[in-house]
Amino acid sequence: MFQASLYAAEETTREIEYFELLNDLQLDKGIRVATDIGGTFTDLVYVDGGQIHCIKSHTTPDKFEQGVINALVKSGLGADQVTFFAHGSTIVINALTERKGVKTGLLTTRGFRDVLEIARGNTPDLFNSYYRKPKPFIPRYLRKEVSERVDFRGAVLEPLAEDELTAALQFFRENGVEALAVCFLHSYINPENERLALEIISRQLPEITVVASHQVSREWREYERTNTTAMSAYVLPPVRSYLDKLERQLQSNGLNCEPSIVQSNGGIATISTARTNPISLVESGPASGVLGALTYAELIQTGNLLTLDIGGTTAKCSLIQDGTVRITTDYYIEKTPKSAGYPIKTPVVDIVEVGNGGGSIAWIDNAGSLHVGPRSAGSFPGPVAYGSGGMEPTTTDANLLIGRINPELFSGGEMKPDLESVRTAFAGLANRLNAEPMEVARGVIRIANANMVNGLKLVSLNRGLDPRDFSLMAFGGGGGLHAVDLAAELNIPRVIIPPHPAIFSAWGMLAIDLRRDYINTAIIRLTPDTWGTVKDKFGELQQQAEARFVADGIEHGNIYHRRYLDIRYVGQEHTVKVKLGGSLSSTADLIEIFHQAHEKEYTFRLDNPLEVVNFHLVSFGKIDKAGLQPLPRPQNATATNAHTGTRLVDYGALGIHKATLYQRDLLSPGARIQGPAVIEETSTGIVINPGNHVRVDEYGGLHIYINGG
Repeated sequence: MFQASLYAAEETTREIEYFELLNDLQLDKGIRVATDIGGTFTDLVYVDGGQIHCIKSHTTPDKFEQGVINALVKSGLGADQVTFFAHGSTIVINALTERKGVKTGLLTTRGFRDVLEIARGNTPDLFNSYYRKPKPFIPRYLRKEVSERVDFRGAVLEPLAEDELTAALQFFRENGVEALAVCFLHSYINPENERLALEIISRQLPEITVVASHQVSREWREYERTNTTAMSAYVLPPVRSYLDKLERQLQSNGLNCEPSIVQSNGGIATISTARTNPISLVESGPASGVLGALTYAELIQTGNLLTLDIGGTTAKCSLIQDGTVRITTDYYIEKTPKSAGYPIKTPVVDIVEVGNGGGSIAWIDNAGSLHVGPRSAGSFPGPVAYGSGGMEPTTTDANLLIGRINPELFSGGEMKPDLESVRTAFAGLANRLNAEPMEVARGVIRIANANMVNGLKLVSLNRGLDPRDFSLMAFGGGGGLHAVDLAAELNIPRVIIPPHPAIFSAWGMLAIDLRRDYINTAIIRLTPDTWGTVKDKFGELQQQAEARFVADGIEHGNIYHRRYLDIRYVGQEHTVKVKLGGSLSSTADLIEIFHQAHEKEYTFRLDNPLEVVNFHLVSFGKIDKAGLQPLPRPQNATATNAHTGTRLVDYGALGIHKATLYQRDLLSPGARIQGPAVIEETSTGIVINPGNHVRVDEYGGLHIYINGG
């Protein structure tokens, strides 16, 4: 049962230390809808009268908005009934990785034309002789310089040379440039020259779209800021086109409210805001799953989680520690041992993606070794079992062959799997490997699991955190099929499968507030005299945030803030993010909190003086959200009424066992199950290994205890 939830807020000028989920509020009378476009499926969730409904429709890669409309039509909803519509999409990351942006030009300070070419000297693998610097998204001939200069303190040393700008714009027009990135030196601290450039460009070249660096990032680092601006401009026209088409189609179907878009920072924004800064949507879909996991973790009073979202194309791993989701601006795409990748300076939920999902293809290299992914069968032709022409077996096909997926519930029970073609496909691999088809299917699962384990290690062990101190919350269509094996590998004691895991990321969109991050670089030495400066700077940022929220129709009483500082020892390169609580009242308090945070992260503290590098204000606009209510709990809860039969299931190294089958929606809070078992629901299954036991919590979530843990 879902109902509205609300943050309990203090005065907007004070720090919010916590929020409560209230259970005595009623939902809007209308229907609340969220849609999430994945590589294989487009998920739609809607809440009507407190009841949750789930729809899956195949993603339409050439016209993503059509997949959303298809899911809406399939749901039987009339768009005129919808009072809130949230959307998550991979449109930005797809446009970047598939190079489907537009011809883009760069306008920069004289002498800095080659910042994108020079990039950084650090390499991801020091001993990899195949390393190559990534090719800039904007070629050199489309990068133009103009005379202007602002120093590192923000003083304008040289005004913008307007005649040079006019000549550069004429060049861009003659060369068919469709988008323009403007990035001037030190504009993060004073964007006066950039603003003037924008005014002139809008007058002289109104037919092209333009993005200035101060609109997308107010942090220093010239290469990272320039690259972020260039990539934002590169995808701006196709993203605007997509959002316009989506909004038009929804309106033509009767939608009366403005759609909201999930941002990479885990908050949501109005579609009009998203149009101005598309790079903020680079991890739009996956972020909502992590925030949904945080919401559910707070309900069940669990502070430390590893999250695992297994979709059709990728597995996304993240970490929640002490009830906090890590947000980073050190985000890269296409980073490999052979490439440093492309930095994007925008707030992003810290997620590691692994190229293994249900549609990941099993293949054999020239040396005769078996691999799984990163290439995916996608939504078409999809896995071999779809019977749509796919010839290469996938992870889904392997799970089907070894009995982990119920053929009667395949793809939500909407299609009968082509098991004969699946057997033929694995026989082909088996012949090349001189093995049996079932052995190859087991091998595919083991390789996929190994790849996912590496992703979980990257967000835990590689950061000095012990997975044994966390629970693993798994969702997505494949989460329940693999989670127990992954937890056993990492000695994680408990796996949590939340309600409706196959569409959990979409539900997460209905559980979060509007959010904006304001990150400004301002180097300030921390002394007893600088506390007033810190407070004044946050006051300025809060005024900006509140003015924008009010313009979006959010009342002052529904706006609240969280404050952070990026601080370092003088002479250091890296910073540590420190949260400012409402009780913090002096520089001395702040210094001690930093020492503790630095020691926790790096195991030592110094006597060196400190300096602030970045001010980070997170501002929220409260909206009605879909919260969870406890389910009715029978006096003597058992799993007997949910028992549907048995099936032979291959548990890999644990052997083949007769698994007891259960229907999840018939399980009541308090019910317990002993493995080997498979708990089935419409869109996915949860594999319970021998020796594991399961408890159903009061919201219908499954808590799987590994090896009697």
